[in-house]
Amino acid sequence: MPVAGNPGRRGRCRACRHRNGLGRRPEAAARRGDHERRRSLLPSPHHGSARTAQEWRPRKSARPRTRSGDRSGPVTGSPLQHYLRLVDGGAVTSDPHQVQAVTALDDLWHALSKSSRPGLLGRVTRRGTPPVRGLYLWGGVGRGKTWLMDLFYECLPVAGKQRIHFHRFMQRVHNALAERPDTRNPLSKVAASWAESCRVLCLDEFFVSDIADAMLLGGLLDHLFRRGVTLVTTSNTAPDDLYRDGLQRAKFLPAIELIKQHTRVMELAGGTDFRLRILEQSEIFHHPLDEAADAVLTASFERMAAECEMNHALDINGRTFHARRRGDGIIWFDFRELCEKPRGAVDYIEIARAFNTVVISNTPRMGENDANAARRFITLVDEFYDRNVKLLMSAEAPVEALYTGRKLSFEFERTASRLTEMQSHEYLARPHLP
Repeated sequence: MPVAGNPGRRGRCRACRHRNGLGRRPEAAARRGDHERRRSLLPSPHHGSARTAQEWRPRKSARPRTRSGDRSGPVTGSPLQHYLRLVDGGAVTSDPHQVQAVTALDDLWHALSKSSRPGLLGRVTRRGTPPVRGLYLWGGVGRGKTWLMDLFYECLPVAGKQRIHFHRFMQRVHNALAERPDTRNPLSKVAASWAESCRVLCLDEFFVSDIADAMLLGGLLDHLFRRGVTLVTTSNTAPDDLYRDGLQRAKFLPAIELIKQHTRVMELAGGTDFRLRILEQSEIFHHPLDEAADAVLTASFERMAAECEMNHALDINGRTFHARRRGDGIIWFDFRELCEKPRGAVDYIEIARAFNTVVISNTPRMGENDANAARRFITLVDEFYDRNVKLLMSAEAPVEALYTGRKLSFEFERTASRLTEMQSHEYLARPHLP
């Protein structure tokens, strides 16, 4: 019987209307050594769509779904009540670690429900008033953190709630600051815009390694908490380990203290790795390129992504990459986009850092005339392997027959060996190394 977990929901895909940036411009990357290239690079917030504070609106997230992708029915009552209904109905199997986390979310749900003060009076009195203490839920990949937070979000009977991915949140903050170059205390103004319409802020995948984000977060969180915003967030990292070894980390430490002061920190430990279970049940390497190829990849993608963006344009080190789909922690490219255009190791490093799972479709058989694409593919596999990225592929030929040339036959032997290992339980169980 399935256990509740975020990867188990069928994805909702929408057309993407903006671009995200990864890494730095090529000339900046070229000035750094290999070690420096491999750390502290995250999506740059400056390539995103410019959104004004007036355009920010709480979005309606998908109703929590069961692992099979079926809707779990109307979300009523508290998070714990709804979770237990799913268990009683056989939709999910009770997991003791999840029960502990959903109980904490249930306590927060009750506190927020009691303190809800709608209307102008509530907004006025919130300023300067300590917010209800939120929750920082952290743990390994695939434990169901996002699924539980979404369940909490849907159950919450509070006006002015917003659920957003952490990177998109920071992107909007940077864009809003860029629109206020001559404003006094712009960060305070941006935080006030959020607090005006957002009482409960749910951030998915809180992860910091970009110095621009790190330098802003202390002040931003302080302004939000002072205005009564309650933070609920998921992360793969404990607060004390955020931005570890990052540049000027001492300036980020106040943000960590604010998180620990204004949220209950809870680890969602042990239990089942739901994403691993899905990967093990998926066809990791599909060949040949028949009519079923895309259907196989689509089914796996939708089981791992709660929702996704279609036809996503991504800036990586100043170059545009067109992804077929993008979800939280997972992205889908055609082989041509990754290996038949001017790409380099630094680009693959950025992708490997930002995404724990990558889907590559339409991988051709490569020969002597495809040396450049083959070299790029070899480099891509090396970088993904080094960071334990999970790779799903559709290809024209089986792994051992993907390269038919002689020039790169020795190098491709290692690539074929790694592609085979990347389908094993041992590899799939390894934690992602961003």
